[in-house]
Amino acid sequence: LMVLSPPVASVRDPRPQFLEQHKSECHFYNGTQHVRYLDRYFYNRKEYVRFDSDVGEYRAVTELGRPDAKYWNSQEELLEQKRSLVDTYCRYNYQVAEGFTVQRRVEPQVTVYPTKKRPQDH
Repeated sequence: LMVLSPPVASVRDPRPQFLEQHKSECHFYNGTQHVRYLDRYFYNRKEYVRFDSDVGEYRAVTELGRPDAKYWNSQEELLEQKRSLVDTYCRYNYQVAEGFTVQRRVEPQVTVYPTKKRPQDH
């Protein structure tokens, strides 16, 4: 007969863990000529719903995201706020960071060396 203390018992029967993530992304094409804002939601590393500024509303990526997309799309004030983030969040932060990121590009220098020497045929 073996009696398990709670810490040992919990190792053998781990509790389930769940991961919920939210990511806001700005994608820039040709500087700020075209800017795309994505508001993405993940459950256990799988995206289930997203707002895409190019579409202008939330779209379900999986069945899990359908109720959220339907509810959020019924909130016109929320959609207007999300649509405005292209300017108030993305373009604004691009201008803030432009001086020390975009304009500091340098031409890369690469030197290539062979890893093995081949016998040369003469």
